[in-house]
Amino acid sequence: MRIATVHRGRLTAESWSGPVRLTLPAHTNTADHAVGDWVLVEPESYLLIRRLERKTLLQRRTEGSQNPQLIAANVDTLFIVTSCNDDLNVARLERYLALANEAGTTPVIVLTKADQVTEVGPFREQAECLQRGLEVVTLNAKSPDAARTLAPWCGAGQTIALVGSSGVGKSSLLNTLSAKSAEEEQLTGSIREADSKGRHTTTSRSLHAIAGGGWAIDTPGIRTLHMSDIYAGLDLLFAEIAELAPLCRFGNCTHSHEPGCAVQTAVTSGTLDTLRVERWRKLLDENRSNTPIQSGPRGNKVTKAPKRPRGR
Repeated sequence: MRIATVHRGRLTAESWSGPVRLTLPAHTNTADHAVGDWVLVEPESYLLIRRLERKTLLQRRTEGSQNPQLIAANVDTLFIVTSCNDDLNVARLERYLALANEAGTTPVIVLTKADQVTEVGPFREQAECLQRGLEVVTLNAKSPDAARTLAPWCGAGQTIALVGSSGVGKSSLLNTLSAKSAEEEQLTGSIREADSKGRHTTTSRSLHAIAGGGWAIDTPGIRTLHMSDIYAGLDLLFAEIAELAPLCRFGNCTHSHEPGCAVQTAVTSGTLDTLRVERWRKLLDENRSNTPIQSGPRGNKVTKAPKRPRGR
């Protein structure tokens, strides 16, 4: 079976015969399971036996927590949903891309509300330059055409997950992809016209069958996405910077003031965007300060939370 919802004291799963509530062994910690996990279950009692090995895992570390929060498991494609309005924030999109890269899922930027602007080109251009080879699609989340646009990632055997801020159209898009009846549809909410910010309508993660034969995992809007233990994801996101770093004169170059810095040379020549470098440095510094460290003798290391600067 496959985990469909995770709650503090219970798990539900999708089976061949439909959704079921699992019977949990004593001392089961439901936080160790993610929506999208495959599990072995005793067929008559629905007793959870064990979780199968994950192919991919989306997770994030929350402020003040030593253990990461599990977002979704076994996701092939991450639809990073934003809208063609003031909600489009390239710095926030970069955080989602780093998350997808680290997990090994394929990111796709989905620009919704394309029907509400006269020109989608500027929004598409902002997204396309964020990572090499990045797929960017524009659509109206409520239109049947949206399902056809996203069909290449939604076929049988494929799992997609939807992430993004509240109010960008994730629930509307899920309703379109799953072709649910009016009674089964996810609740949708409007945005505040003053600042294009959305209101939370999805409150928990859940697994849904979609019309193309695949599966979709819906997630609540994430207000903050901290960088932690995500070095590979950042290197892939900022590949143009990662490739220049080994060319610097000094191995410990900070790319800010050292002579012979290949990154600063590229900025000066105009081949590397200054704002892009600033965002890279901010995420890298945040990742270093938030990543737990291992200490202790070899073979008996202990993971410790990173030390926080005073006043933070």
